[in-house]
Amino acid sequence: MSKSFNLEDAGQIFVGAFALAVPISFSEEAWQLGESLPLFNLTLLLLLSWIFLFVYAFESVYQRNTKGRLFEFIARILIAYLLTTVVVALVLLSIDKLPILDDPFVAIKRVIVIAMPASMGAIIVDGFDKE
Repeated sequence: MSKSFNLEDAGQIFVGAFALAVPISFSEEAWQLGESLPLFNLTLLLLLSWIFLFVYAFESVYQRNTKGRLFEFIARILIAYLLTTVVVALVLLSIDKLPILDDPFVAIKRVIVIAMPASMGAIIVDGFDKE
């Protein structure tokens, strides 16, 4: 089984998140969704992201064996999502589409919209060398 979360895991999460964050971050549709998506739908996207991370990590990374490692399992999901949001925010910032000072709510919404698919890439790449 995998050891606890380490720098290799963080690197894999960054690569996986970056692989999907970049093309989506350059999409005007994603920017507009970040501006117009109602809070209810945004919340659904956030929940879907977390559910996918939970299910994929449980089934593929931990192969349904979280006994004695529940804290590590939950921490991996939280860290994967947090690192993904950092990657997404950095990509959006680099292309001047993260209005964090002018409109922080839109900036956060854009990060959540793009983090949904990016988090999938992150956890899938993280799970490549497990078990």
